[in-house]
Amino acid sequence: MATIKEQIQALYDEIHKTQKNKATNAHIGRLKAKIAQLKLKEEKVAASSRASGPAKGFEVKKSGDATVALVGFPSVGKSTLITKVTGADSEAGNFAFTTLTCIPGLMEHRGAKIQILDLPGLIKGAAEGKGRGKEIIGVIRAADMVLFIVDPFQDSHFNVLYRELHNAGLRLNETRPPVFIKRVDKGGIDIRTTIEQTHLTTEEMGDIIRMFGYTSALVTLRHNATAEQIVDALAQNRVYEKAVVAINKIDLATEEQLQHSESTLPEGWPIMRISAFKEWGLEELKDFIYDNLGFMRVFLKPQGGEADLEEPLIVKDDSTVETICNKLHRDFVRKFRYAKVKGPSAKFDWQRVGIDHLLKDGDLLTIVTKR
Repeated sequence: MATIKEQIQALYDEIHKTQKNKATNAHIGRLKAKIAQLKLKEEKVAASSRASGPAKGFEVKKSGDATVALVGFPSVGKSTLITKVTGADSEAGNFAFTTLTCIPGLMEHRGAKIQILDLPGLIKGAAEGKGRGKEIIGVIRAADMVLFIVDPFQDSHFNVLYRELHNAGLRLNETRPPVFIKRVDKGGIDIRTTIEQTHLTTEEMGDIIRMFGYTSALVTLRHNATAEQIVDALAQNRVYEKAVVAINKIDLATEEQLQHSESTLPEGWPIMRISAFKEWGLEELKDFIYDNLGFMRVFLKPQGGEADLEEPLIVKDDSTVETICNKLHRDFVRKFRYAKVKGPSAKFDWQRVGIDHLLKDGDLLTIVTKR
């Protein structure tokens, strides 16, 4: 009998052989649903085996204001890059698999502390566990952003890396689709939408949903959903993460080769050119990382005191008052009464807000706690 890995690979092979068009959308959707179910089964088996002892080498404690995972093929220059921008001692060499564990480094830039993780090179089949792929991908899933390091002489590398991360449930530079599926006691599969669905018929959507064991469900669609988006909503383990690309080794490439390399990357993705070895573009890369992480500044004003306008807190742009409380001290959440905000997120100066209030860049914040 075929193993779970073999079953998954056979389904991927069938997807790759299937010509993609409107007539095959539903068939591909059903194949992806089967893959998702097998992966969930595989995760349960892996969780059971981990109970006897975790694997060594990939226990990484997150630190700083954000975490960036370096992703690339072996020997693409990740180790040289992290050494140059953080000073982390990551062994570099002109041969594959120099880095065998996760090497963390800390880059301080524009008031932010950014953790950069140098990971072993991803290879084809990583999503199914090849080359310690599952451990590497586990670290990437927990990061705030993926920084692809690509070689301008290897066109196929990026597509292999992207496909492995996609197969492992990472949705890079995508927003979570407005697809909502709620299990109910009776009524069958009830699909409600206000827009025309052209990717799938209601019957095809119902077939995919039933494959996940739903006999009755209320499905709300607010856009023209694809089969993969239906599967993603059902799997409930997808990670939506930012991603950027640095093309390394530009000291060795011609302008024509660099332009060709850029043309093979996804349209609209942030891309920049560097040479880690020659240290070309590394200061610009620090700005590039900072800007794409989406940081903002929040200024603190102690109750009854003056606001500190010299040293703001640097936080992610989706931060709430609770984020700030946790950053300052865990007791701030436990003893929280209310907060007062002056700035872009406030309707008026020193608006009283709760712990879930979403902050904006440049806000002044006072946190009031119980005594």
